[in-house]
Amino acid sequence: MPTIAIIGASADRSKFGNKAVRAYMQTGYKVYPVNPREKEIEQLPAYRSITDIPLESLDRVSVYLPAGPALAVIEEIAKKKVGEVWFNPGADSPAVLERARAAGLNVVVGCSIVDLGIYPEELPA
Repeated sequence: MPTIAIIGASADRSKFGNKAVRAYMQTGYKVYPVNPREKEIEQLPAYRSITDIPLESLDRVSVYLPAGPALAVIEEIAKKKVGEVWFNPGADSPAVLERARAAGLNVVVGCSIVDLGIYPEELPA
């Protein structure tokens, strides 16, 4: 089963950080929501940081944070072995992408939900 950490996961079903959790769950991923203020998202335990996830490696990370907070998590992401790091719209500022590439991450820019063949508006709030 492929694995993904959703950084910026949300308990609010109208937010993309929640839609991503649901989209990846329904397509067979083992999902690890990351949000320091939530204990649970969509019946999954929420992690305060990607470094708290009890895996050495992840197939994919999807970032749903604005530029400032996204910059702050790059080094944490780089501590894990990660196949791809998706920077979704809003998390894809040039400074974030530059720092992520400098950290050696395999950067993908785009909507990670659409990559699954699902359009976010198809996921009910």
